[in-house]
Amino acid sequence: MTLEQIRRGLKRDKLDALLVSQPENRHYLSGYTAHDSSIAESSGVLLIPATGKPMLLTDSRFLLQAQAEARDFTVALYPNGLLALLKKLLPGLGVKRLGFESHWTLHSFAGKLAKTAKELKIELVPLSGLIEKERLCKSKAELEKIAASVKLNEAIFQDAYKAMRPGQTERQVANHIETLMRERAQGPSFATIVAAGPNGALPHAVPSDRPIMEGEPVVIDMGLILDGYCSDMTRTVVLGQPDAKMVEVSRIVRQAQLAATKVIRAGITGREVDRVARQVIGAAGYGKYFGHGLGHGVGLAVHEGPSLNRRNRRQLRPGMVVTVEPGIYLEGWGGVRLENMVVVEETGARLLNRDTTCLDL
Repeated sequence: MTLEQIRRGLKRDKLDALLVSQPENRHYLSGYTAHDSSIAESSGVLLIPATGKPMLLTDSRFLLQAQAEARDFTVALYPNGLLALLKKLLPGLGVKRLGFESHWTLHSFAGKLAKTAKELKIELVPLSGLIEKERLCKSKAELEKIAASVKLNEAIFQDAYKAMRPGQTERQVANHIETLMRERAQGPSFATIVAAGPNGALPHAVPSDRPIMEGEPVVIDMGLILDGYCSDMTRTVVLGQPDAKMVEVSRIVRQAQLAATKVIRAGITGREVDRVARQVIGAAGYGKYFGHGLGHGVGLAVHEGPSLNRRNRRQLRPGMVVTVEPGIYLEGWGGVRLENMVVVEETGARLLNRDTTCLDL
């Protein structure tokens, strides 16, 4: 998305300027990669006027980074806080209607922003999803970066998998994976999941000090950030020989994944893809044990649009990148989840993953 497209959107909505606070949206528009340390502490916002040079507003901690990365933006510091700087800038820009990202703004700050806008006689307009909508379909350069992230993620998984031994704890394996990610990439794109035995029945289990036992399923969900772009992959492995239950459940999950991947193409809806995988698992008698959606978009954020779930009636478009991750979770036994990433194309899905560890038991 170019700034010109943003400005066309501002003109359409009769806005004089837009405040951009969502970190991935800031990165997408300006190249500025700083992260927010918490929901209550921002590393900066973009101020994009309908005319004139866009601005990156931040504090002194991020000045050098902002100047180096956001070269097409004027960098302005707010030593007395963002609101104080906006009070100075907005009147000079002739702003009468100001858009802001309501989905990424704390209620407490929105109230203060509304008070400031009222003082300046500016109408505050909440917006949601304007930039995310444009991020849905990736450019060729973005797809290349995502593919490289996937490839490295697989290589790190293979190194960690080969080093696994019965008796290691879930936490030890997760720490090893994330250490490799920090050495070879920018680090994990989310907290790594390693869930062995019964813990695998929790789709978002937190690695514990439980030792991994020989013969039990181990769910490993991992992703990294490389050159700003994320990857996300899940494998379910066994140290030693899998039992009959593991073989049965793994084959069903794999069949569901293959069936869903086969129908992905431009024009199909997210709910239709989800339904295909759910039908395979349901026909095998495990329907109630697959509770989450089939997949989600991946890009600058590890979880973004579009969604592959029961609710998404929107059609997929070329250039979208989604995960395909069916799972079966059995309390007291464990779980199996298999996750690949694919690119949506006009006539089908292009698989980004090459690792097939334990997918064909």
